[in-house]
Amino acid sequence: MSEPVSIPGVQVHLDLREPHTHRVLVTLSASAPAEHFVVSLPGWTPGSYLIRDYVRQLEGLSAEQNGRVLALTRLSPSRWRVEGASPHEPVSIRYGVMATELSVRTCHFDQDHGFFALAAVVLELEGQRWQPHQLTCQLPAQWQAFTPLAAAADGGWLARDYDQLIDSPLEVGAHTLHQFQVRGVPHRWVTWAGDARDASWFHERYPSFFEDVRRVCEACCDLLAESAPASRDYLFVLHLLDDGYGGLEHDDSCVLVYGRRNLEAEHGYRKLLQLIAHEYFHQWNVRRLTPAELRPIDYQQASVVPTLWFAEGVTSYVDQWLPLRAGLSEPEDYLHDLGEDLSRYLLSPGRFVQSLQTSSEEAWVKLYKPDAYSGNSQISYYLKGAVIALCADLHLRQNGSSLERVLQGLWRSHGAVGRGYQQQDLLAAFEAACAGLGSILERWLTSVDDPDIDGYLLSVGLALEPEMAAHPWSGAVLKVQPNGLQVQRIWRQSPAERAGLMVGDELIGLDATRLTLVEQWERLLSAGASHELLISRRSQLRRLRLEPGAPAVKRYRLVTLATARPEQEAARAAWLRPAGR
Repeated sequence: MSEPVSIPGVQVHLDLREPHTHRVLVTLSASAPAEHFVVSLPGWTPGSYLIRDYVRQLEGLSAEQNGRVLALTRLSPSRWRVEGASPHEPVSIRYGVMATELSVRTCHFDQDHGFFALAAVVLELEGQRWQPHQLTCQLPAQWQAFTPLAAAADGGWLARDYDQLIDSPLEVGAHTLHQFQVRGVPHRWVTWAGDARDASWFHERYPSFFEDVRRVCEACCDLLAESAPASRDYLFVLHLLDDGYGGLEHDDSCVLVYGRRNLEAEHGYRKLLQLIAHEYFHQWNVRRLTPAELRPIDYQQASVVPTLWFAEGVTSYVDQWLPLRAGLSEPEDYLHDLGEDLSRYLLSPGRFVQSLQTSSEEAWVKLYKPDAYSGNSQISYYLKGAVIALCADLHLRQNGSSLERVLQGLWRSHGAVGRGYQQQDLLAAFEAACAGLGSILERWLTSVDDPDIDGYLLSVGLALEPEMAAHPWSGAVLKVQPNGLQVQRIWRQSPAERAGLMVGDELIGLDATRLTLVEQWERLLSAGASHELLISRRSQLRRLRLEPGAPAVKRYRLVTLATARPEQEAARAAWLRPAGR
């Protein structure tokens, strides 16, 4: 009788030779850990706090050992028990995954390219999570694979464990690889833009692009007083689409989505650099300076993380700041972008309903599941977190410190040594930097009241100026649809809400006039008047009374005060001084 043959770790093979099917064929090979063992597919991928049920795309699961089919018993929608295996002998698990959703957190596969968030592709084998995993691929002719994983000596790529494997995105296609270094650390960049010509156009249009990226990366290092990046080998993947904006961070890589239309808009290139800065800075803040609730990660269910305001909000604050520090934008550019964010925040009624801490805790069920009424009852921890970071930074600067120093201290005490932080650790760090700020920050986190934004801006000679709308306020946001003028959003405590309008209502007439255009609606409204509305709701005609209010604030603009005192101007100059100036 021969001895059992043991396969070290897990072998993961992806057959990607038929992109026209949009399906990846997966084979996992490992030694059976026991007679009965469990396999499971993650429900989410770190950095995107939503249970995504990746199992929806999985099909044809089977298990085999020595030519014998093993029984599978489903324990939950994404967990199975493999039964009747001979322990320590090789077992093969095969299945397919449909890849038709193009985003940074899902999978997409066609004749142009393939992108795989491996949390949606690779099953976890019970008892094997902390064992090495080797990844291999079969590709169409002329295609290459790009992943942050280290190359294995005998082919493919090697991950130290399951967590590193599924944290490593995989991009495949006939792409051009660009390479550069950031303080001696290799960095690679791959752009997919539909076809090679579009990718070439992008890089030809911005010949200084990789130098600009390098400078942004160095600014991230300097912000944390680090001589080099945290990663030893970093990969950027950019999907340049017609429309889109977003990114997802990983330990040694990030995936970006950016729209050509965004790029061609005013400030579009600067916004791209800010997106790059945001995801790259996550290499420290989130990936290594990590909430304790994510150590280790539970891939099957949500973990309440009260500190997402710090993980994402602080990163959102510094991502606008980093191109300025890198010398790639001017203070006026930064103030323009900051003003846009402050305006969005002040025009968000949901900030009076949901606190910043609650927003962090409810990320799993609210932020990533918006509907037409979400703006009335919630506030993004990205947006309000950035506003709180701004106020905290200016508060610290008034007292001889800065947010930069707090970040550096937390990196040394937690991130650099792999120690997860909790809310009290963050509050203590701010308190240590400035006596009293810990309790102030705790109040900002748990209250729905605004911080003293105007006061903090005044300390650096800035102010927010309101710009009023040109027409009376109804509180209804409308859009022209094929079937007519339709209500897209209703603001809480607005004239439209009091009138009884609902999202989805079709507006047919106002008083004696047939409605067809948004501009027409705005022109006919009169503040203080009582208008008769004729609407259609679920094919039923109704008449409502609408009494618009006076014109409301359309936006806020951040301006420098001509009356600013010398000490205010000096404080602003010190805050906005680019590195090296």
